[in-house]
Amino acid sequence: MLLKSQKDFYSGLLFVVVGGAFAWGATTYTVGDAARMGPGYFPLLLGVILALMGSVITFKSFVSGTPGGDRIGAWAFKPLSLVLSANIAFGALLVGVPALGIPQFGLVVAIFALVIIASLAGEKFIVKEVVVLALILSVGSYAAFVYLLALQFPVWPAFITG
Repeated sequence: MLLKSQKDFYSGLLFVVVGGAFAWGATTYTVGDAARMGPGYFPLLLGVILALMGSVITFKSFVSGTPGGDRIGAWAFKPLSLVLSANIAFGALLVGVPALGIPQFGLVVAIFALVIIASLAGEKFIVKEVVVLALILSVGSYAAFVYLLALQFPVWPAFITG
């Protein structure tokens, strides 16, 4: 069989691997049954569904596709590294990294850093749009997590709140 769509093949393969890993990891918890679900039931079910969906997508990559083969392009290293860096910065700024001497900066500063760093990965960087997006995400996150769910984590930098 000839591969007709590289994009479908590799994305389906990724789904199979991630779904299989989740399903396998869920077996370390008590799974239970449909009447009495354990903590591993839902991740196991989602992992199996994701793996099955990936299998279907992988199979379709051999059956249907464009005449040229729907090839995968080159890796976009700049956006990939900026998005990963944004997530790492968010985690480090939210609660701090004492081993590296980074104090906790809280939710608001972490969200602003996340949005600014991740926005650098796009084709255009418009400061006004980025600041408005960060502000909306900060207010929404505060409302959802701190006000409505009453989760306990730092909102403001430690040197401000004391």
